[in-house]
Amino acid sequence: MRFATIARLGLGLCVVALAISACASSSGRHHSAGTLVTVREKDFRILLKPARVPAGRVDLKVDDVGPADHELIFIRAPRGGPLPLRRDGLTVDENALKSVTIGVLEPATPGTIRHLDATLPKGRYEVFCNMAGHYLGGMHAFLVVT
Repeated sequence: MRFATIARLGLGLCVVALAISACASSSGRHHSAGTLVTVREKDFRILLKPARVPAGRVDLKVDDVGPADHELIFIRAPRGGPLPLRRDGLTVDENALKSVTIGVLEPATPGTIRHLDATLPKGRYEVFCNMAGHYLGGMHAFLVVT
């Protein structure tokens, strides 16, 4: 009888553990200890809220509201004018920005929410979509880290 009680208790604990892990993995929630910055991508605009954050961990929550697919490239903003363009004249030369690139999220369909986490020192950062013509169409924004 004692063995049966222990077996039932063990089985019950396994069921509870599986239920908890199933809830955690299916919730779709992202947990970060950093400052949350909501990034909203929309033809031809990117909105950041807030656009100024303290130095440290930052969680970019990227919401593609469409109507087209959008990617997100996150860089430490270089000094000077606009970003360098490729020979096509329509897209940013990502190879020229490798040394300042913090992260890249590949194109996503509208309705997709993605996260990009980074630890950032003080400075000025830029996010942009590099789909053909999107950057030139105004699809970029700046994040200031204080």
